Amino acid sequence: MMINTWNKIVDWFRDKNDRNNLLRYFNDSAKMAFVSGIVPTYLKSKISKGNSKYKHRFSHFFNTGFRVEILSGQSLTKNELQFIGEVILNDNKLVRQLVVLGFDTLELHGERDSYGLQWQLVSYMELN
Repeated sequence: MMINTWNKIVDWFRDKNDRNNLLRYFNDSAKMAFVSGIVPTYLKSKISKGNSKYKHRFSHFFNTGFRVEILSGQSLTKNELQFIGEVILNDNKLVRQLVVLGFDTLELHGERDSYGLQWQLVSYMELN
């Protein structure tokens, strides 16, 4: 019984570390792309509550959302948010990593927008 509890604690810390590493990698890549002028907007990710309707078998207990905030200096239209979301969702490796790490929701929000968009991540996994 004690070994099972210990293993769960170790797994939880390993999983938390993996999630933080993915956030750090995404944020560093987005920062470099913005600074070098490859993309016109700055993206920054963080963990959010997520959408309980999108839960899947491997969802974390809480904080299952991968939230991307878009800093563009202006309000974005719904179509612009959708385009950015599609770019992220077309990265099959990233989507798979997010799902494996317990995320179930991709959220996009602009810096000056009162609305945002959400996608169910498992719907965008390409399985062979």
